[in-house]
Amino acid sequence: MTAALQGRLTLDTAAGAFLGDQRVRLLEAIATHGSISQAAKAVPMSYKAAWDAIDALNNMADAPLVSRSVGGHHGGGSKLTEHGRQMVAMFRAVEREHQAMLDRLTEIGGSADVRQIQSLLRRMSMKTSARNQFAGRISGLQQGAVSVEVRLKIDEEHEIVANVTRESAESMQLGLGTEVLALVKSSSVILMADPAPRSSARNQLCGEVSCIHEGPVNAEISVALPSGKTVTAVITHDSVAHLGLELGMPVVALFKASSVILASLD
Repeated sequence: MTAALQGRLTLDTAAGAFLGDQRVRLLEAIATHGSISQAAKAVPMSYKAAWDAIDALNNMADAPLVSRSVGGHHGGGSKLTEHGRQMVAMFRAVEREHQAMLDRLTEIGGSADVRQIQSLLRRMSMKTSARNQFAGRISGLQQGAVSVEVRLKIDEEHEIVANVTRESAESMQLGLGTEVLALVKSSSVILMADPAPRSSARNQLCGEVSCIHEGPVNAEISVALPSGKTVTAVITHDSVAHLGLELGMPVVALFKASSVILASLD
């Protein structure tokens, strides 16, 4: 089978992601159906997620993209404004040029490592303040009354557990095998010298201290996992001394499932 590069185009603002494939499909569906509820079913996404997306688009845009009327003699409805139609047309035009560029790259580079290159480019395109970023595929999902426990396999030995709301899981279309990024702040990581710690933290990654960077206030500790991945923790100088941390020392990096933020690559 011949592989090909395929990209997802996203328009960002200083406030964050503004326009992407799902939101454009929502706008196109609103233009077709004249209703947010019907458009949400067509995408598909929840009605609340669609409503929130329209709120975000209208708030961030220079002019509203969707005009809404609630109730009234004709029961209300929604439609794209002229500015909204222009934004959709512009996005699709840029998307076509973007894909044409990727097609040319495929012809030049061949298809042997296209999937690896595509995956790498997608991961590198994300900018975040979280020091710990783990890419992997979802290996387990457990539905709860309010939240969903998501298990992400990051290497042969380790999984990361995250708790997200059911709404977030639905909005991100999380499923078994879905590739996602797990983001964890270094300040959320706790280090323990005990090889078998007793802790309520769902995530316990075993490795060795690979770097100790002494800062003016705290120390930044890098823990190398057997697979070559690294976990970074920021702890006090007193904690470094108390644990007796030194290069090559085995430690366990712990963090709560609630400290993990998931980001979809699709």
